Amino acid sequence: MRIPAKHNVYVIELSRDVLYESKFKKANPNYLSGKPCVYVGMTGLDPDLRFDKHKAGIQANKYVQKYGLQLLPALYASCNPMPYEDARYMEVDLAIRLREAGYGVWQA
Repeated sequence: MRIPAKHNVYVIELSRDVLYESKFKKANPNYLSGKPCVYVGMTGLDPDLRFDKHKAGIQANKYVQKYGLQLLPALYASCNPMPYEDARYMEVDLAIRLREAGYGVWQA
């Protein structure tokens, strides 16, 4: 039996003002100045709809609600959609890879 591929990972660009948040800064000790700050998440919704919900305060991450600028589909679109378990893994893996590349990353 084939597992349905209906989940998505997504990456949201955050304003660099998020770097003034001590928890965010502490989570990114190897942040390279000039690299983007991002939020990495997963959803069963279309990433555009999920971004809108974050900004509206619906099941929102506080950093996305306050600092979210736009989706960065170039960083995730080729992965989507996927089964739930794959999306759970990919969310963490993508966050790790972006952090290793010097991005400021929040992933909850």
